[in-house]
Amino acid sequence: MKKFILNADDLAKDVSHNSAILTAYEHGLLKSASIMTNMESYDDALKRVVKNCPNMSIGVHLNLIEGKSILSNLDMLTDNEKNFNNSYVTLLLKSYKAKFLAQVEDEFRAQIERAKSDGIKITHLDSHVHTHSIPNIFKIVARLANEYNISQVRTQEEVPYFIQNRSYQAVNFIKVMLLNSFTFINRFTAKKYNLKTNDYLIGVSYTGDMDSSTILEGLKKIKGENIVEALIHPTLENKEFELTKDSELKNHIERMNYVISNYQ
Repeated sequence: MKKFILNADDLAKDVSHNSAILTAYEHGLLKSASIMTNMESYDDALKRVVKNCPNMSIGVHLNLIEGKSILSNLDMLTDNEKNFNNSYVTLLLKSYKAKFLAQVEDEFRAQIERAKSDGIKITHLDSHVHTHSIPNIFKIVARLANEYNISQVRTQEEVPYFIQNRSYQAVNFIKVMLLNSFTFINRFTAKKYNLKTNDYLIGVSYTGDMDSSTILEGLKKIKGENIVEALIHPTLENKEFELTKDSELKNHIERMNYVISNYQ
């Protein structure tokens, strides 16, 4: 069976993200979101979105990039004020150090525990800026998923594609190639822990610039019976929010024989 999951990353990043995800859920195409448990708008997300979207699958959007850490004394992840201070590249370079990996595991555990303690039934794990794609960090996420009985973790294989008359940054192609290579490694880890993953992802090639056409063109490149996740970052002001209201997009996806689903 072909399944399509539209997932909104960055739930709890700010009030605008929360409002957009709540409204998008009411239109029926968006059935899944990933929450950032360390952000200041987390409580707002709990009260307005999680509480009022009972059929939405909620994952934890593990975060080492933005905002403050939940734990203290993480000198390889944060500054003295608990602000995360690494980029994807510096996280990758540090990912071979035991002390660093221990701090990552502690912080990720705290972020998962916060969601669980607030009654969220966690259906999947992914991460802000795809940091869990880094193989040594993915191993930590896989172990934690297994420990907390979370059966699904995002992987990032994307079939490269180009849309005529749309701007495409070369850096995105490099990101796709890097994430595809990491996914090849990470799938062995996922299998070791009996975790389920999506088969393909749409949202790296045109990250931050997603609309109905980028989703449909991405789906056209994928053959066979697969689970495909498309990720968006909707706010009330951007076109990634607008696509969630596009009933014709929903019809197109269903005509391609995809079941519109979520991580439940």
